[in-house]
Amino acid sequence: MEFEVDYWVYLKVSPMKGAMIFGKKGKLSPWYIGPYKISKRIDNVAYELELPPKLATVHLMFNISMLKKCMGDPSLIIPNENIGIKDNLSYEEIPVEMLDRQVRKLRTKEVASVKVL
Repeated sequence: MEFEVDYWVYLKVSPMKGAMIFGKKGKLSPWYIGPYKISKRIDNVAYELELPPKLATVHLMFNISMLKKCMGDPSLIIPNENIGIKDNLSYEEIPVEMLDRQVRKLRTKEVASVKVL
């Protein structure tokens, strides 16, 4: 697989066991982040990406095994900068509206459940 300069690619992240990333744990955590634009081709298997300032501590060069081609239009992808992420990679959820309320009756008790937007 080869990429050209100005292609858009996803960057593979290694999900750690038990780590909470964007409020998701384990197998629900994301495998790829991005898309990011390729700024320079270093070698046949090494590429330099244009990363956002949020990822300034990450090295800019990546092996081809860490990249996946972006098939769609990158302008249609919603940026993740709108999520207020704290230093410990957590965020605060703010409820907007209660959509539905339901009470389930079990043998000895009643359990209330609420659907929140």
